[in-house]
Amino acid sequence: MIGLLEAGFINGGTIIAAVVVIILLIILFTVIPIRLWMVASLSGVKISWGQLIAMRFRRVNISRIVNCMIQAAKAGLDLKVNKMEAHYLAKGNVERVVNALVAAQSAAIPLSFERAAAIDLAGRDVLMAVQMSVNPKIIETPVVAAIAKDGIELRAKARVTVRANIDRLVGGAGEETIIARIGEGIVTTVGSANSHKEVLENPDRISRTVLDKGLDAGTAFEILSIDIADVDVGRNVGAQLQMDQAEADRRIAQAKAEERRAMAVAQEQEMKARVQEMRAKVVEAEAEVPRAMAAALREGKIGVMDYYNLKNVQADTDMREAIADIGKPQTPNGKNDKK
Repeated sequence: MIGLLEAGFINGGTIIAAVVVIILLIILFTVIPIRLWMVASLSGVKISWGQLIAMRFRRVNISRIVNCMIQAAKAGLDLKVNKMEAHYLAKGNVERVVNALVAAQSAAIPLSFERAAAIDLAGRDVLMAVQMSVNPKIIETPVVAAIAKDGIELRAKARVTVRANIDRLVGGAGEETIIARIGEGIVTTVGSANSHKEVLENPDRISRTVLDKGLDAGTAFEILSIDIADVDVGRNVGAQLQMDQAEADRRIAQAKAEERRAMAVAQEQEMKARVQEMRAKVVEAEAEVPRAMAAALREGKIGVMDYYNLKNVQADTDMREAIADIGKPQTPNGKNDKK
């Protein structure tokens, strides 16, 4: 009986120990990704359990770091786990950085992990930059309109072959600056030409001018070549400006003539007003004549016969004027027009 109890106790302890071991194994496999550790070890990547556990507690995507380490090791790159983990925690793209390093090593382009990580954290695609260093990119500018000295407008479009400059990717200007500077070079070259025919005969004049200016300074690219894709003749801006100037001069002359006409009309009205004023003064003076005659008669300065002789002379004058006005056109008020 005692042996049976002892055997049961032993069996029960064994079962409990087995359960504890299973629980510990479950916890171990949960905390430590054994499969990733084994794959890394078989791939020649040295990574300890402590590093895996630390990455688990820091909420790092362990599979991403391990896979990148394996890829780098297979490509012959010696990368440290701590640097990759730090780049991941800085919100960087670890896969893109490793791919860029592998591509740079294959193309014999000197690129360190620190440089690639800095380019990635700056917001630029480091893998595309490496690919552009190997395979240059063609940037096509929009149509740029420029005017030569003879007033003819030219519309030019260029294709710029650029290569990424990895050393200037951090802090260097982008494609928009390259396009703007190319447009500036086209405008300068066409504007300095005495005739638009000079540019049409030698389109490479634009390319030489732009390349000589070193427009890629301060940018993330290196300009390899500039090819003028198309040059079209646009409007005759000089003739249009002359037409506009002639139209403006005509309007100015018309305005001045209108001003002079208005001044003449105003002066005419003023003269008419002065004539009416003078006529009023004449009428006023004529009204004083009978008074003066009456005063002269009262004072005895003239006699009655003198008065009648004056009236006879006045009557003869009116009769002569009436005879002279016969046959002349009459004004609307019924009087003859005296000119």
